[in-house]
Amino acid sequence: MNEQISRKEIVQIGPEQVVKRVSVLDDARLNQVVALMVESLEEDKAENIVVIDLVGKASFADRMIIASGQVDRQILAMATHLDKMLFEQGIKKVTMEQSPDWVLLDAGDIIVHLFRGEAREYYNIEKIWNVEIVDAAKAPTEEPQD
Repeated sequence: MNEQISRKEIVQIGPEQVVKRVSVLDDARLNQVVALMVESLEEDKAENIVVIDLVGKASFADRMIIASGQVDRQILAMATHLDKMLFEQGIKKVTMEQSPDWVLLDAGDIIVHLFRGEAREYYNIEKIWNVEIVDAAKAPTEEPQD
């Protein structure tokens, strides 16, 4: 028999009882695939690549990759290359959503957001996750110590 649980009861149960997402990839494999994805994005001249660890923060994925491209054709090409690379790595269930300003890849454990520059500023996903983009031109340089 199915029992209906009220919202109040759900709130009282608390986050400890929430069903946790099961990762398909183990940590070592996940980090390997993320590194390959970042390498692919760098080869495609993506800008401001950010990898966000979502473990313990979100139930929909373990990693989020955010990057920018110059034009819609570039971000679509980056997404196509990532999709192909994921397929070669054995990750075959990848969902792709797109608009003229962005492309979203959902590979289960890894979510990828590719934006044109203006759209990335508008959506500002990094702010949601409390991550700041460090511009290489503005980043403080470490001086060698004697």
